[in-house]
Amino acid sequence: MEIGYYVDTIWPYLGPPLGFGLAFLLISRLMREKRRPSATVAWMLVIVWIPYIGVPLYLIFGGRKISKLTRRKSRINIAPPNASSGTVRSSPFGVISKGNRTEFQQTGVIAFESLVREIKQARTSIEIATFILSHDAIGRHIVRELSLQAKKGIEVRLLLDAVGSFGKKTLYILELEKAGGKIERFMPVLPFASLGKANLRNHRKIAIFDNKRAIIGGRNIGSEYMGPAPSSKRWKDLSLLIEGPAVMQLSATFEADWAFACRGKNCQPREIKPVEEYRGPELSTIEIMASGPDTLGDPLYEKILSIIQEADTNVAIVTPYYIPDEVIQRSLIVKARTGKSVKLLIPKKSNHPVTDLARASFLRELSEAGVEVLLYTSGMLHGKAILVDNTIAMTGSANIDLRSLFVNYELGAFFYDNGDIQAISNWIQELSADAEPFHESEKRSFLRSTAEDLSRLVTPLL
Repeated sequence: MEIGYYVDTIWPYLGPPLGFGLAFLLISRLMREKRRPSATVAWMLVIVWIPYIGVPLYLIFGGRKISKLTRRKSRINIAPPNASSGTVRSSPFGVISKGNRTEFQQTGVIAFESLVREIKQARTSIEIATFILSHDAIGRHIVRELSLQAKKGIEVRLLLDAVGSFGKKTLYILELEKAGGKIERFMPVLPFASLGKANLRNHRKIAIFDNKRAIIGGRNIGSEYMGPAPSSKRWKDLSLLIEGPAVMQLSATFEADWAFACRGKNCQPREIKPVEEYRGPELSTIEIMASGPDTLGDPLYEKILSIIQEADTNVAIVTPYYIPDEVIQRSLIVKARTGKSVKLLIPKKSNHPVTDLARASFLRELSEAGVEVLLYTSGMLHGKAILVDNTIAMTGSANIDLRSLFVNYELGAFFYDNGDIQAISNWIQELSADAEPFHESEKRSFLRSTAEDLSRLVTPLL
C-alpha cells in the first residue's frame, strides 16, 4: 500500500523526464546509425511527438545494423579480399564463380519435384534455411522426407526464421529432431536480448545438398509456393538449382547463419569444402551476394542501383512489393525520361494491402515519366528478377522495398551468360503476357487519397 502511494506520488514528476530522457538517448542513437534521411525523420517524429508509442516501437522494431549482433556473426565471404582471378574471386559486392550449372524452376511443380528429388538423393548432408515453413501438406511432406533421410544417418539441419515461421515448431517438425535432425530458429524475438532485433529477419532461402548442389530463389516451403500438381491459387515465383563452385559461397552463408542461430550451444561455422567446376556445356558465371546486418554497407542495394544507373538500353524489374528509396525511384525516372526502356512488373493485388496503398504514388510517378508499369493479373506474383540490357540478370530473395534492401538478411544471384539471361528474360515475357498496363484513375476518393498518403508516410518504418 505504501509503495503504491509513493509510486503514485512520485511518478507524475519523474515519468515525463524519464520518458523524454529515453527519447533523447534513442534519437542520439538514431542519428549515429546509417539510415536513409526519410527513415531517420520518420522515426524522430514518432519518438518525439508520441514517445509513449514511438519509444517502445523503436526498441522492438527499430534495429537495422546492430553492431553487437554484427560482431558476433561470422563474415561470409569465402574469396580472399584481393583475389582477382581463378574459378572463384571476390567482387566489390559479393563472390563471382565460374563453371556452374543452372536449372531455373519457373513453376511450383518443378520446384517441388526438384526439392524432393534432391532431398532423396542426398548422401551426406542437407542444409535448408527458409523464412516460412508452412504448417500445411507441403510443409509436412518436406519435413517427412527430411526425417527419413535423418534416420539413415544423413546430417540434416533446418534453419527457420523465428518470425516468418513463428509457432511452427509443432509436433510434425519435432519428428525431425526425433529422427536425428537439427532445428534452429534465427533470432527469436523473445526474450528481448538485443534492442531492435525483432526487426532483423532472415529472409534468405537456401537448400544445400552434399555441399555440391543448392536451390535458391524467392520460394518458401508451403502450398502457396510449390506442390506436386498445378494450382490456380499458387503464387507465381522463381527459383533455381545451382551446381558448381557458387555453392561454396552459399554454404558459407548458411554456416554463418547457423552458427549465429545456435551460438548459445557453442556452434562454429564449419570449414567450406572446395567444389569443383561442373563439367558440361553452357556453364554459368554467377555472382552470389549476401546482404543484411552481417555485411559491410548494403551490397545488394548498391549492386542493383549500379546496374540500373549503368543501363544503356533497357531495364526490367519484377517484384511483389515496390516501395523503393528515393535514389532507385529517381534513377528509374531518369532512365525513362532519357529514352531508355524501363519496365516494372508487379502483382495487381498483393497479399499485403498496406504495401499496395504505399506503392500507388511511386507508380504514378513512374508512369508519368514514361516507365511501363504492368500489373500481373493471374494471382499473386512473388518472384523477384531484374534484367538490364540483356547482359546481366538477377534473382534471389530480395524485394524492391525498404525492408529487403536495408533491413533483412537477404541473398541475391547475378548472372552474366546468355543461357541464364535468356531464361530470366523468357520468364519476364511470360509474366508480361498475363499483365495489364497501370492506369491511374483521374478521381480518387478522399479516403483513398488519405490512406495512400498515410501509407507512404510510414513506409520508411515498414
